[in-house]
Amino acid sequence: MRPTTTPGAPPVDLSEARGVAVDAAEAAGALLSAGVGGPLDARPKGSGGDVVTALDTAAEELIVGRLRAAYPGHRIIAEESGVLDGAPGEEMVWLVDPLDGTNNVAIGMPVYAVGLALCARAEPVLGVVHDPVSGRTWSAVRGKGTLGPEGGPVRLPGRPRPGRDENPVLAWTQGHQVTSDDLVAFALRTAVEKQCARMLQLWAPLVAWTMLARGDIDGIVGYLPEIVDLPAGALVAAEAGAELRRLDGAPYEMGIDRPASELGFVAARPDLLDRLLETTTRIARPGGRFHVAF
Repeated sequence: MRPTTTPGAPPVDLSEARGVAVDAAEAAGALLSAGVGGPLDARPKGSGGDVVTALDTAAEELIVGRLRAAYPGHRIIAEESGVLDGAPGEEMVWLVDPLDGTNNVAIGMPVYAVGLALCARAEPVLGVVHDPVSGRTWSAVRGKGTLGPEGGPVRLPGRPRPGRDENPVLAWTQGHQVTSDDLVAFALRTAVEKQCARMLQLWAPLVAWTMLARGDIDGIVGYLPEIVDLPAGALVAAEAGAELRRLDGAPYEMGIDRPASELGFVAARPDLLDRLLETTTRIARPGGRFHVAF
């Protein structure tokens, strides 16, 4: 991800904000870890197969409370609560995903994460991803790199793991609004899967972003992704060295005010990016249009 515009310095100390966000994410992670082993009342949310539990709302309340205490004027966009207004004219916006992977938790699969992003004038400047299962946290400040669980810098390895030069491991993510009969999603997913050794569908994209930042996987392709969890993970991976483009190959603008048609992405090691784009651009067209032929 290399934005086409560079936002001015945000009116907040990002080092301090990183500490607030990391503490909030890890506290929410501890709450989730303590609750996933108990009975869960998973309720449908919307018509796209998504679910919500009391853990989602409890973790969100914890995070929002901490953000409000530290930054009472900031706006917040939270997964379950929606838009929470801040001070009039406030340009700082937090995105909160208290439990990315609720469907996994509901079926007893321990793959989930907590994500927070801070945006200035709609541009993400801080991202935090916490994995409660491993107890590890990654964070990134725009232009300052990514920090890993031990507090040191994280960089995407210069070379793929042995055997993966021609057979990468990729992840696929799509929004809950994508239906099973979406021909574009089917065409993209099928075409990309033919280009890799394995394609993961984790139901928890924040986990996939941290895997990309570490080099555990080689790329991610996203179709109509969910905006609330996108910036935190994408910033962590991008600041670690991953490259992002739109599905049609155009530069990727991370602004949260972008239309849904421009949020689809290819994220990968720099040496793999063009190869993946050769596949996605056959289906994606400039301006968010798609061409599907069978």
